[in-house]
This record gives sequence, structure tokens and C-alpha cells, in this order.
Amino acid sequence: MRMRRWNVVLAALALSASACAPASRESEVPVGPDAAAQAEVAEAVAGGSDDVVSGAIVVDFKDGTTQAEFDAWEQAWGVDLEFNSLEGPRTGVTLAVGVNDVEDVLQRIRQNPAVESAEPLMQVRSSFTPNDPQYASQWNLRMIDMPKAWDGNRGKGVVVAVIDTGIAYEDHDDFKQVPDLKGVSFVKGYDFVNDDEHANDDHGHGTHVAGTIAQATNNGEGVAGVAFDATLMPLKVLNHFGSGTSADIADAIRFAADHDAKVINMSLGGGLYSQVMASAVEYARKKGVTVVAAAGNTGRGRVEFPAAYPGAVAVGAVGPDGSRAPYSSYGKELDIAAPGGDKRQGDSGGILQNTIDPRDPSRSVYAWYQGTSMAAPHVAAVAAMLYGAGAKNPDEVEQALYAGAKAADEQAWSEQYGHGVLNANASLQAFTGGGPRWPSLGWAAALLVVVLLTLRGRERPGFLNILFRPAFFVPLVLSTVGFFFLRTWFTGASGAAGDVVNVASLPIPDWQRIIFGRATVSPLFYSALIPLVLSLPAIIWRGFRPAVGGLALGFAGFLAYAAWVGAPALAWMPFTFLAKPWLGFNTVVCLVIARAMLKREDA
Repeated sequence: MRMRRWNVVLAALALSASACAPASRESEVPVGPDAAAQAEVAEAVAGGSDDVVSGAIVVDFKDGTTQAEFDAWEQAWGVDLEFNSLEGPRTGVTLAVGVNDVEDVLQRIRQNPAVESAEPLMQVRSSFTPNDPQYASQWNLRMIDMPKAWDGNRGKGVVVAVIDTGIAYEDHDDFKQVPDLKGVSFVKGYDFVNDDEHANDDHGHGTHVAGTIAQATNNGEGVAGVAFDATLMPLKVLNHFGSGTSADIADAIRFAADHDAKVINMSLGGGLYSQVMASAVEYARKKGVTVVAAAGNTGRGRVEFPAAYPGAVAVGAVGPDGSRAPYSSYGKELDIAAPGGDKRQGDSGGILQNTIDPRDPSRSVYAWYQGTSMAAPHVAAVAAMLYGAGAKNPDEVEQALYAGAKAADEQAWSEQYGHGVLNANASLQAFTGGGPRWPSLGWAAALLVVVLLTLRGRERPGFLNILFRPAFFVPLVLSTVGFFFLRTWFTGASGAAGDVVNVASLPIPDWQRIIFGRATVSPLFYSALIPLVLSLPAIIWRGFRPAVGGLALGFAGFLAYAAWVGAPALAWMPFTFLAKPWLGFNTVVCLVIARAMLKREDA
């Protein structure tokens, strides 16, 4: 009854205020959404659209409304509202989550005269569409989901070596830089054909390949590139006829690896094995370089070299319809497929990039090429983006590439497509800041030794009993590296099954990436909270203790490693320097919990 009287008073005050307002202010009254817009929002809520945050609402109270006031209304509304930010008391903007019937709750809230607006909480994303005039013709970039991928990363600062016919990257003698490479970052390369430092293109192939990797983008000219913030290293190993030697290619691979390239692209190949080239590929990979190579254009079931060498990523080609291009080589060494073009129905089925006129290297043209040579640089560019996102080595890059690839015919791998067709956005989403965090598991193992050494002999459980009990080992793995292999085993999983795979493949502390988004690191998950809560029932149920002990030890290893490598910026903390102390303190708490859970009480 008091609530109703208070609402009546507020309504009367609001009515009086509007009656006393000058007529000239009528134009300032906000106009609400029309019926069509409201229907669209309601449909999005009902359909579970990604544009709406599920079960969440935002309520904008009139300025001056206090928390005590809306706290008094919450019971009738069936929600728990909190100010959205520190600005909340001034702006009146509040949020509620976990709302079961969003539309019903909003209808009740909107009747309160202190509410200026109430609506579902919207999910808004950044978007990037290049202004390059011929971008619309680049079906290949849309096929690999580049518009979404660009919102997250563009390969800034990552060096990609293009081992090819050279690149039209400079004005030197009769050579001219093609217009759509102006502004692109280059590092010093080498011409192994002519043995000089000017790796200029006299064929056109290498410049076309380089354009797919890092064509100048959003510059109002020509076309776009994939990782357009990456840095290119021109290495010429093929002459103006498009041929070269295994010796030059091997030297170029080692040159790239020794001069800080993180990715090597080789859109070239042949049918015979070369130990010199194989050793060079192995050398580059051991130095942390991802080597990407074209599978070949024979159309037969045999991947050509260097793509077939161990340690190289072999790339096949698909056309605009997503099916294997008829010329694309395939076989047991194939790793992944990417857009390479299929011009059987016209030039527009090829890959469009800015390159030189082979008849006149000083003349620039936009040309449609096709081949696995065109497919490989898509993969190399996404590899650069993954390094830009924090990948540390080829294993992490390849894991993300394959996890994000779109499986063909529901197969996790096939000779025709490898792990599937490249998807840049999905691969970036699959990358979780370094793939399996094996160091976290190593830290957990080391901390287990510390815990066991702090226990007296009769209190100490047997080493083998600890390490090989699934109840202990499974939570330890889940909290340090997660079941990362699930992404490979269940590549095509979607819906609820896909959600389960996404969660289980991450370490438990990183489940917050699913809940709060990739950009947020929650201190609630990067803490001892979960082991601490689960340790409470373990006080009574002794059989639960090994699992909690493994979980706590895994959290300790994960948090200790996170602190060691520099500590992430934790959300909701006023100062970033508090992250390391927070992680250190919670590591100790986890160790105390693990010790308590593993201690034998029958000593």
C-alpha cells in the first residue's frame, strides 16, 4: 500500500511538472521508438539474437533517482537493479541480469513515472568495412569472414616473408612500386636470383601474393589485404619466367628465419623431394616461424614440395562456391584450404589484387589470378594475425587455424580440404591467448612437489596414487590447460554441443571468456574463489577431496604462471599494478586448500 501511494505521489509530481513546463520545451520531449522498431527488438529478444544480451535489461531513471528509491520498487518488479557504473548515481542508468521474462518485467517497470526508458540490454560491436573501391569484388575476403576478423586484429608489427618472384615495393631503376602497396610496411629483403638487396618483381606473381597478405587497405584505392598492418619482407627466389632453384629457396627460408620473420609464405612448388629445402623448413620451424606453402596445381592426389615437408602448412584452394578448385592438389599432407579462385565462369571467380604488368614492370594493373599460390597467402596472413593476437609459436598458430576452419562434409579432416576451409574470425576466436598453457601444467606439477614436501611422511599421500587418480588428474588438467583437443575433435559442433566444446576446451579460469567476453579478465575467475567454494562440501564428503585438491593445485599453477608472464589487466580493479599481488595471494590460498585436501588424516 505504501508503494502504491508513493507511486501516486510521484505520478502527481511528474504530472504537475509537465503541466508547468513552458510550451516551447515540447520539442525537447524525447520521441520513443515506433511500433516497427519495438517489434524488431521484441523479435530479437524472443529469438535469442546475438544483438541482445540474454536475460539482461537496462533501466534509465530520471536524474536524481536514488538507489534507495529503486531498491524499494525491485520486489514488485522481480529484478535486482544496480547502477551501471560510477556515473550511475548521476545518469540514472542501471542494469539487471538474470531476468526470466524480459518483456513482462519491462512492461511493469515502464509504468513507473520515475523511469525514462527501460529496454533489453543491447550488444553492440565495432565494425570495419574498407573504403577500397574494388573491395566488393573480393569474395574471397568475405568467404573467410574478414569483416569480423578485422575488428579484433590486423597483424600489426608481424613480419611476413614472401618468398617468390619479388615484390613491387620500391622505385628503383626501371621498377616502380605499385600504387596499392604505398603505405605498407616493409623490412629489408634480398634478391637471391641476382644476388643484390633489391628484391623487385619482374614477373607479377609475388606482388599479387603480397597484396593478398597486406595490400594497403582503407586507403580509398584499389582492393584490400588480409593482414594489412603486417610488415612484408620481399625475398626473390624466382626469375622473370617464374622458376628458381632449391638452393636459393633454402637460403631464403633461413634468411627469413634469421631476420625476425614470424611467417613465411611460399606460393611455389615442385614434384621432387629436396633434403636441403626440407632442412631449411625444419630450421625455420625450430626458430618459431610458421611456414605456409601452396599445395600445388596438378589437380591430383599428391601435395607438392615444399608444402609436403614436415613442419610446413600445406594449403589447397577452393573456388567462390567453397568447393575444391579442380586444379588444386590434395592428399594426406594437406592441412587446410583457402580461397584460390576458379575462373571457369569468368575472371571474377579469381583472386583480385594489384600487381605489375609482366610485360612492363613499371606499369601497375589489377589482375584476377587463380591457384593454390593465391590460397596460401590467405593462410599466411591469418597466421600473422594470430601472432599479432599473442600466439607464441607455430603449434599455437596451427591449432587456431585448424580449430577455426570450416569443416567440409562434417569431416574433421579430409584429403580434399585438410582441416577445412580457412575462417579468419573463427581462428582468432579459437585462439585464447596462447593455446594450451603447458607452462601452467608445469607450474602445477612443481607446486605439487612443494605441497607434498610440506607434509610430514605419514601425512603425505603416495605420489602414484595422487598423479594417476582420475578424480585428481582430470580437475588438474581442466584448470590448467582445459580439454583443448575437443576443438579439433568436434570442429563442426554447433548449438548447445558447440557451447560445451567451447567451454571445456578452455582452462576453467578462462571460462570467464565465454561469460564476460574475450576482452575482459574477471578477477573472480582468476582467484581462489572456485576452489574455496568447492572445498566447503569436501570438509564433510571426504571422497570429494582429491578432486578439489587437483582443482586447487591446477588453479595455483594457472595463477602462478599468469603472474610470472606479466599478469593480465584484471577487470574492475582500480590500478593495474594490483594484478600481480592479487594473483600471488590467490596462488598461496589455492596451495593451502590443495594441502588441506591432499593431507592424509589417518596419520
